[in-house]
Amino acid sequence: MKSACIWMSTSPERQREYPRLEGEARADVSVIGGGITGLSTALHLAETGVSVVLLEAGDIPSGGSGRSVGLVNAGMWIPPDDILEALGPENGERANEVLGRAPAEVFALIDRHGIDCQDTRTGTLHLAHNGKGAEELARRFEQFSRRGAPVELLEGEECRRRVGTPRLHRALLDRRAGTLNPTAYTRGLARAAHAAGASLHTHSAAEGIQRDGDAWRVDTPLGSIRAPRLVIATNAYTEGHWNQVRDHFFRGHFYQVASPPLPDDVAGDILAEGQGAWDTRTVLSSMRRDAEGRLILGSLGCGDSKPASFLRCWADRVQRHYFPQLGQVDWECTWTGQVGFTPDHTLRLFEPAPGILAAAGYNGRGITTGTVVGQGFARYLTSGDDGLLPLPIRRARPLRAKPLWSTAYESGFTLYHAGQCLRIVA
Repeated sequence: MKSACIWMSTSPERQREYPRLEGEARADVSVIGGGITGLSTALHLAETGVSVVLLEAGDIPSGGSGRSVGLVNAGMWIPPDDILEALGPENGERANEVLGRAPAEVFALIDRHGIDCQDTRTGTLHLAHNGKGAEELARRFEQFSRRGAPVELLEGEECRRRVGTPRLHRALLDRRAGTLNPTAYTRGLARAAHAAGASLHTHSAAEGIQRDGDAWRVDTPLGSIRAPRLVIATNAYTEGHWNQVRDHFFRGHFYQVASPPLPDDVAGDILAEGQGAWDTRTVLSSMRRDAEGRLILGSLGCGDSKPASFLRCWADRVQRHYFPQLGQVDWECTWTGQVGFTPDHTLRLFEPAPGILAAAGYNGRGITTGTVVGQGFARYLTSGDDGLLPLPIRRARPLRAKPLWSTAYESGFTLYHAGQCLRIVA
């Protein structure tokens, strides 16, 4: 089982080369980070005629934007009423509304710019792995339905048919959602932003920022960019002590394991309508098929720090539990991405200093959240209107005890997975 991200090798959108930043450049807005948030910001700014320069430390993509499960989910990680409790009634309902329509914004961008990212639009499935999980799905169904969302609670044989397993008896289908190849989507956003007039520079890591007259200057190894407005879109891949985004989330990980392409006569009934899925376990298991028929399983935790035998044992355990009809699977590859978490599972949109916008803490919902945050940042920078953003921009307090949060999460994930391998946990 090799260490490689399957999305990179199967992306229909080819990798494009963008130059390093050399010398001094000027723009109306500079963007740090070439993931979905940064590219969406650059694209929407460029489409309105704003000059924008984007800096990316590696290739596009090299971070979590190209390494996720590829679920185009609506909302946040927590259900709508919990969002109200965390953010207050006004901001909570605003976040529910904006992020509820976020999948439609993603699909509209795909259509408008002809992004070939193997997207499906048949929804996603949240799977009840036990009785408590079934109660949680009923709670979410009621809350989504009360807000008019097109969700359906699947029971019994209908649930088993949609997922392709005899193990499940209830699932929540969200028809707003879907799946895509995240590497291809990110590359497509970069292509579209470049075509709209944005200047993209890869292998141009931001090494620091400082005030320079009426502008912010961002220094890179070979050059610099001066702009009166700056967007920091580094999220879970934030590096450097100068970058204040690091104070507003704690880093976690999500690993995945992919099978070879599976023939339809063996695996055709597994997620046959193309939905991606995840279950209600304490430490979730995600599952989906790609365009070539691979089964891709994932879970929270850092796969890079675990031996291949551990990952293979975990994948075998989950696969045999849900999809025993596959028999023995020879897993093809594994990869890990980083996730920006917050203790209350809500994102942060803030101004670290006058003229600087930043976002952090997507809690695993980066495809949709990053897309609409970029769109909202562009509107705010051009008109002062923050209405497209899930939350108003505010001054945010740094998180406390960040290393403890990261350590506690990773330790808990590892212990849970070990329990699955040892058959202590179902």
